[in-house]
Amino acid sequence: IPVFFRRMEKIHLLSFGCSNNFHEGEVMAGLLEQAGYEITKDPYAADIIILNLCTVKGDHQALSTLKETTKQYTAKLIAAGCILESTKAALREYNPSLSLLNTHNINHIAKIVEAVIEGDVVESLEKNKTVKINLPKIRINPIINIVPVGNGCTSVCTYCSVKLIKGNIQSYAIQEIVDEVTRSVAEGVKEIYLTGQDTGAYGLDWKKEAIRKQNAEKGEQRGIELPELIDALTKIPGDFMIRVGMTSPNHVYRHLDRLITVYQHPKIYKFLHIPVQSGSNKVLQDMKRPYTVEEYKYCIQKFKKAYPEITIATDIIVGFPGETEAEFKETIKLLEETKPDIVNRSRFAPRPGTKAAAMKQVSTNVVKERSKILMDVVEKISKERNALWKGWTGTVLIDEYGKNNTMIGRNYAYKQVVVNRKYPLGEKVEVTIEETATYDLRGFKVENKEMNYEENVSLIKIRV
Repeated sequence: IPVFFRRMEKIHLLSFGCSNNFHEGEVMAGLLEQAGYEITKDPYAADIIILNLCTVKGDHQALSTLKETTKQYTAKLIAAGCILESTKAALREYNPSLSLLNTHNINHIAKIVEAVIEGDVVESLEKNKTVKINLPKIRINPIINIVPVGNGCTSVCTYCSVKLIKGNIQSYAIQEIVDEVTRSVAEGVKEIYLTGQDTGAYGLDWKKEAIRKQNAEKGEQRGIELPELIDALTKIPGDFMIRVGMTSPNHVYRHLDRLITVYQHPKIYKFLHIPVQSGSNKVLQDMKRPYTVEEYKYCIQKFKKAYPEITIATDIIVGFPGETEAEFKETIKLLEETKPDIVNRSRFAPRPGTKAAAMKQVSTNVVKERSKILMDVVEKISKERNALWKGWTGTVLIDEYGKNNTMIGRNYAYKQVVVNRKYPLGEKVEVTIEETATYDLRGFKVENKEMNYEENVSLIKIRV
């Protein structure tokens, strides 16, 4: 049927998981809109629902999402995102008519939708080196642009399924990233989220000879890696901030002095996401994480010396195969020494195809007990770190809608500030922090200090 005679179907798209997955969801929505489809926020009105899934922590959540969506809505379904063979089998077993599209083929989403409309069951699961920036997108938040620096990573972690899905690092050209950021800033974006499986691996895939030739032409001695990329982005005209995404400790350590230098720029949030995963060198070896606890601690020490109020985020896996009680206590000790502001906690879950899945597992009850101990320690540290901001006065960038008619802003250290008044997204507001909590700071405009506290400070918690 010619397109101009056919009703254009409505499509609802839901993304889960990391910021990179949300970026790919935004791109798929943009490509579909460009192809003439209507993107709807109402799943009941949709003819097709696309589930952009995350399977990093196992297939259970993806399958649960599919079951719930299948029961609740009548729309045809497409599963996209990080899909392994095990994921494919589990999803198809529950819903044989499901069409599949993996992360490497999001540029084919319009063709997949067209085939599904015609009644076909299709899948596009090949591994292709698709450059997934400078494509049409519909941003979830109009003032935030999620910008991947590449795809894949250099690590060979024994527990991780992301490498199985994403493959080796494929860095995007610096000019492509500059163009993406420049255009989005011109469109009104105020925050750039640099993202990737490991932003610190940026540039490591380029051939040394090509790098030497490129550098010789520019009179440079080094290859273009993460510090040089950040430096180039800070030179883009406009009023915007950059949040640097997750960087493994080995790459922070390798780039340490150069990263600390480029972080001086006022456009860079003083925020470092450096996932240590364990406080035990033995466990790190078993994980095949290419750094030591001592190197991680050195990175934290140097960054905090340069930027005392920097927000440090890290990741911890509880109950990695073979983890002893003593090794778990080393993790607790490390957190108490380094005092990260944010800790993303995960209970170990074996992923099919990974080496860790074949290792001797820690009992479920032990993992649960350790997870509870970790949570208590983390919340205590987070509360103490946030309390240091009480009485601070400064500028926050309003970048989200909160609950109960509140707005969420970020200060220069990327601290989350809840403000109990309405402001347009992208507006800068000067506030005083009157109260702190485990997961946020709470404040209101400086000129309203004399107003009643209860009327101006949010009493809700917004998790980071």
